Amino acid sequence: MGSATMAIPYAEKLIEAEECVVVAPDYTLSIDKPFPASLLDNYTALLWLNLHADELGIRNDQIFVGGDSAGGGLAVALALYARDKDEVKIAFQMPLYPMLDDRMTSASMKDNDAPMWNEHANRIGWRLYLGELFGSEQVPAYAAPARETNYSGLPPAFTFVGTLDPFRDETVGYIENLQAAGVDAELHEYEGCYHAFDQANPKTDKSWDAMNRLLLAFQNAVAHCYAKQYSAPL
Repeated sequence: MGSATMAIPYAEKLIEAEECVVVAPDYTLSIDKPFPASLLDNYTALLWLNLHADELGIRNDQIFVGGDSAGGGLAVALALYARDKDEVKIAFQMPLYPMLDDRMTSASMKDNDAPMWNEHANRIGWRLYLGELFGSEQVPAYAAPARETNYSGLPPAFTFVGTLDPFRDETVGYIENLQAAGVDAELHEYEGCYHAFDQANPKTDKSWDAMNRLLLAFQNAVAHCYAKQYSAPL
């Protein structure tokens, strides 16, 4: 479910915080084609963005990626894929409460029946996304980034998550893995908040705080995060 237009509220806030260009890829949904279709769509958009940076009036040494929920998981997968392909450099990542682990064994996931997204919904989501790979040990880290073992060389990160979110533990684990690899990574947890709380109840104090922290992290990244590209796009 979902579409590129769902990114508009985030895009508007980022553009208000700093002069920037936001590209929201209308990637293939898993009901139409499973992994790796959506990842390859996003990588194609990343290549395009780098190639057309001058036309878009952007700095290609400050390409950021982000997303929320399944889109957050795709942002992490894209960062991994781009690092390993070594064709385009990503300077910063903003994967909000990302969907990262198909194994669903964490304490925050097991028996989770919180609003918006829970263990049952998550199982359906992974089954659709992975297709024949679902339930196997052949799932690659580009599909489920929690399976990655090497977190070095990834871009600095910011995220937040609610303590009732089924993705709480995998979000914390991702940030801890980045930090252990020497990557600057920032996490904020919100007590008693469920999945996508910032979108479901945007006017609450905790949602305001989460969004303000995201925008501050974005502004800080604009001021300090750079990843020099190759002399010409590959």
